Amino acid sequence: MEPFEIEALFTRSGGDFLFARWGRPMAPVVFGVEDATLDVIKGAIEAVSALAGLEVAETDPELGSNFMWFFFRDWDELLAVPGLDGLVPDLAPLVGRLKAADANQYRIFRFDEAGAIRACFVFVRMDAAMAEVPADTLALSQVVQSVLLWSDRAFTERSALAQAGEVVMLRPEVAQLIRAAYDPVLPAMAQDASHAVRLAARVAKMAAV
Repeated sequence: MEPFEIEALFTRSGGDFLFARWGRPMAPVVFGVEDATLDVIKGAIEAVSALAGLEVAETDPELGSNFMWFFFRDWDELLAVPGLDGLVPDLAPLVGRLKAADANQYRIFRFDEAGAIRACFVFVRMDAAMAEVPADTLALSQVVQSVLLWSDRAFTERSALAQAGEVVMLRPEVAQLIRAAYDPVLPAMAQDASHAVRLAARVAKMAAV
């Protein structure tokens, strides 16, 4: 991937470059799915975290769970989740905006003092479109979009995933970028677009191996 391609993936619609990765192990919990789907989500989390070299833990010492997934049929269901309004500020206005936009997914990130990701909340409304997406595709897509703070425009024109026969997988260049992003030499957060050059150099090195 060229530096300008990577820069675009972390440049928000307002024009600001912002990169962030997790600064602690993921401690996931999933609500609203059956056991079979839960296993698929767990597998996706383990695969992407292994790619990044990111640990998956049973609990987070500060939050208990810091990677929370919610599956539901209607956005109003979130308002009935006990304690969620304490974890997600201004939950009711957010639900109103998502309903007005007819959104079927949304992610909220929380950050530590260094700017690294400390928590992520994944909301998936199972409308007709989402119901048609295979569970493995849906799970992998959500994990990929949660492992880094991508731009709000990232993957709108081209998915991060690819189909190989009946198998859904990460596009190789996206997988390499995730690996590069978790290089311990690099900072967990960056606001300078020159960070894309550093990422591109590492991706190029992986591609050459």
